[in-house]
Amino acid sequence: MSELNPKSEIRNPEYRVVPIGPYHPLQEEPEFFKLIVEGEKVVDLEINLGYNHRGHEYIAQTMTFDQVPFLVERICGICSDSHPYAYCLAVEDVCGIKPPPRAQYIRTIIGELERIHSHYLWLGLAGHFIGYNTVWMWVWRYREPLLDLFELIMGNRNHYAINKIGGARRDILPEDYPKIEEYLNLIEEKTAMFTKAILDDPVIRARLEGVGILKKEDAIAYGVLGPTARGSGVAIDVRKDDPYDAYDQVDWNIVVFEEGDVLAKAKVRLLECFESIKIVRQCLRNMPEGPIETRIEEIPPGEGIGRHEAPRGEVFHYVRSDGSNMPVRHKIRAPSYMNIASNVAAVKGYSIADAALVLAAVDPCYCCTERTIVYENGKKKYDGRDLLKFSWEKTEKIRRRYNK
Repeated sequence: MSELNPKSEIRNPEYRVVPIGPYHPLQEEPEFFKLIVEGEKVVDLEINLGYNHRGHEYIAQTMTFDQVPFLVERICGICSDSHPYAYCLAVEDVCGIKPPPRAQYIRTIIGELERIHSHYLWLGLAGHFIGYNTVWMWVWRYREPLLDLFELIMGNRNHYAINKIGGARRDILPEDYPKIEEYLNLIEEKTAMFTKAILDDPVIRARLEGVGILKKEDAIAYGVLGPTARGSGVAIDVRKDDPYDAYDQVDWNIVVFEEGDVLAKAKVRLLECFESIKIVRQCLRNMPEGPIETRIEEIPPGEGIGRHEAPRGEVFHYVRSDGSNMPVRHKIRAPSYMNIASNVAAVKGYSIADAALVLAAVDPCYCCTERTIVYENGKKKYDGRDLLKFSWEKTEKIRRRYNK
């Protein structure tokens, strides 16, 4: 993504570069953006990633099929359900099996609770980005009961360990249903409060409305996913387009707005919280009886894919098996990989003051996205395995230095 830009200050003395990152107070993770500006106006953008690569695909191929869910749920702390969910779907595709109905409902519930949790996180950060810290503190205060709800169901506030090949690792106990409903009532009330506050506040609207517009044709051209696509009028959602688990058993709607600005993305995320609450309530009400796991003795040779609509959009896992107890290939595509590049189209023409907010509007997750291969003179020089080796060698050097 970092090719020499024809509009750089080197080519045109009228332009200047404003760097954002790789470490910046308004970014949650290291990434480096070069805003090419003319006065206060952004005329182009260079994106430089690669600060967070951790080699998960390679590591997965050194672990057993049952160990991989614990690895991939650590790809991203916010999507710690989405990655193992898609991975388990991929392995179940290899095996040609489906989990029991009760396990499908449990996985659907956790997927939707994670969506609310992630959308709350983005909403709070968006408030912080525009200097409206009341929104930030409000939203994150009521994100706490959500984390308590995860702890009630799974024993952990993050890294839930609920997904298992063939089903779910833990049941949701019927005696916990009333408590879960209490949490849902609270979250529904507070989501309504946030929605009204944000849509009614003229200062917030002025900062979000008409800013960072990603046109529908650009959204399609970049292949963006999730709320980034639905905020630009592209009605795509894996839960509707290719239903899995309980998503075709419950009534819910895709939220779509045509405007393409930051406000549209905020509205999509807020209204999707209501849809998620609706899905969870229906799953609890219609929860089937029975086992929560289909026992799998061996993974046969073959390949499979798993697609899950994560909070940021479709997360995709590909798994190939040779009949041993480890995957011989594991490929992951996170939604941010598709969404981040669209910032080039969305940020042009807006002010430097708006740029940090526009860049964050896709809800980027760089630790999901990073991947690295080094080429020199047209030939591959290093791959993930080499980079891991370098990382281990560097760690060992540091260890020796400080153990003296």
